[in-house]
Amino acid sequence: MPETATSPLSQIHALLANKRYSVTDLSDSMLKIQELESGISLRAVLEGDILFLSLVCMTVPQAQLTAPVMRKMLAADNGISTSHFQLYDVGNGNVSVTLNNFCKLQDLGADDEDDILSCVHFLLADVVHAKELIGADLH
Repeated sequence: MPETATSPLSQIHALLANKRYSVTDLSDSMLKIQELESGISLRAVLEGDILFLSLVCMTVPQAQLTAPVMRKMLAADNGISTSHFQLYDVGNGNVSVTLNNFCKLQDLGADDEDDILSCVHFLLADVVHAKELIGADLH
């Protein structure tokens, strides 16, 4: 079903565009969001009333994801408290390391808008910290 001007995804698109993010519709439930200064991009997927956000930190050969690197990623005191890591097999022996978070939407009022903007901001901040945390181990 095509998006209408008042659909939740269209409202999210408009909110982010008004905050000077580049926003591209990828499907009827997915947006690509790019922070213009850094060029960092992430994906937002709306499923029901949950907005899932995901940012690919890097794609590396699976062999580089050693136990010490995984311990850093999973440590409670790693400094990344607003997002969580996930690993995705992308084929050819490579794995994408992503940071993810989500927010539950109510009525797309001011509280939801603040939650959406916070989730995007948290991912952008956490990816900088993730690079410091595991970047040297995975390059």
